[in-house]
Amino acid sequence: MNIPNALTVFRMVLIPLYLYIFFSPFPYHVEIALLVLIVAGITDIVDGYIARKYKLVTTFGTMMDPLADKLMMMAVIASLFLTERISVWAALFFFARDLGMIVASAFFHFRGKKTVPANTFGKLTTVLFYIAFPLVMFRYPYGEIILWSAILFSFVTSAIYLVKFRLLNRVP
Repeated sequence: MNIPNALTVFRMVLIPLYLYIFFSPFPYHVEIALLVLIVAGITDIVDGYIARKYKLVTTFGTMMDPLADKLMMMAVIASLFLTERISVWAALFFFARDLGMIVASAFFHFRGKKTVPANTFGKLTTVLFYIAFPLVMFRYPYGEIILWSAILFSFVTSAIYLVKFRLLNRVP
């Protein structure tokens, strides 16, 4: 297992740790959970950088890296919903989009289709969520509006991915 893949596995381990800390009765549990989320975000950046720079891109990493990201974000959205920091609609739209992306990616991967690599729009979507999450976690005014902006942008990003997917897998 190479370093980028190890970082992806580490990020998967951070998901239950984040949930445990977020829902714990510890003092400053939300702040510590946010630190876990930030570590996950940093490892995502680092593993992608190392994989591309040192040509360590693997099939495992190509599938598991975005899955780890989506599962972490789903854990955060679930925690925000269960603690009534976001509306049911925000959670439903987020989950519908992300579950759809996970299922579609797996379906097309196992049918031998080429996958669209991460692009600027996808990375910007992730940044928007990482801006919105702390605002919602700490109940800042307009935090959920910023989260909704990220959710809507994620649907635009998904549409762009679908167009690129069709172009990439077009049969001449």
